[in-house]
Amino acid sequence: MKKIEAIIKPHKLDEVRKALSDAGFYGLTATEVNGYGRQKGHAETYRGAEYKVEFLPKIKLEIATTDEHADRCIEVILASASTGIIGDGKIFVTKLNHVMRIRTQEVDDEAV
Repeated sequence: MKKIEAIIKPHKLDEVRKALSDAGFYGLTATEVNGYGRQKGHAETYRGAEYKVEFLPKIKLEIATTDEHADRCIEVILASASTGIIGDGKIFVTKLNHVMRIRTQEVDDEAV
């Protein structure tokens, strides 16, 4: 089993969610987060004063899936989240050792 964490631009959330759903990935968690990468924020002007915004708003998606479906999930996220502009985000993939569905107590592949 794999846990896929994707950091994406906020305006891409609906597109990514729909693409994942259309591809058969129905469960995900989305969290509003702030951060920066190579772009290191940007400067904005507010009421004539310029200030630097170092942390940019992003959305963090978390998806648990089976090993055999992980590559397809990543492909869907890449295709739907990419704008080709700096700050598109990152995808992190980690191995899940154990998963349990609380309601039914199903474990591992059956739980995701």
